[in-house]
Amino acid sequence: MVQTPTLLETIALTLPRAIALRITPEQFETLAQHNRDLRLERTHTGALIVNPPTGWETGERNVKFSIQLGNWWESTGEPGKIFDSSTGFTIPNGAIRSPDASWVSQERWDALTPEQKRTFANICPDFVVELRSQSDTLKSLQEKMEEYIENGARLGWLLDPFKKRVEISRPGQPVKILNNPAQLSGEEILPGFVLNLKRIWGA
Repeated sequence: MVQTPTLLETIALTLPRAIALRITPEQFETLAQHNRDLRLERTHTGALIVNPPTGWETGERNVKFSIQLGNWWESTGEPGKIFDSSTGFTIPNGAIRSPDASWVSQERWDALTPEQKRTFANICPDFVVELRSQSDTLKSLQEKMEEYIENGARLGWLLDPFKKRVEISRPGQPVKILNNPAQLSGEEILPGFVLNLKRIWGA
């Protein structure tokens, strides 16, 4: 008698925020390789974060930001490395985080060993951007931005298109809040970079 293999039905598992799956960095890397369509992050305590796909408005805003950052990067001789929202970094506290956009200076990047550059580079970018989407709470993004600054970021922008508000984070300084600014300067971190926020807000 030949037995026919039983086909198992796939059931989606919904995890409440009160329950966290904890994984090692090695397990995270394996999981990410098998789920390339998902945007995954790992907290410094090992908790797995699964971010849902963005809606079209957030996707459009991310592209508009990336275009402006990329244009600056090309026009200034391609200083350092720029990365999009699909890039994960292993920051000093052990978390694996994916900013919506980021930049690393060439000097800091070149100082990494080949092993440190493997998959999720062991570095916190100098410049990070978080663009709030419908599924993000402001508090969670503020905590994430604080984590970046504590782990080596020199400039962070939290962009909230729903309130047309920007929170600027720098090491050793209080967070600066701007309401409906027309543009942002990359300051001494990204010399010459000016973000046109009207393009971002008007998605």
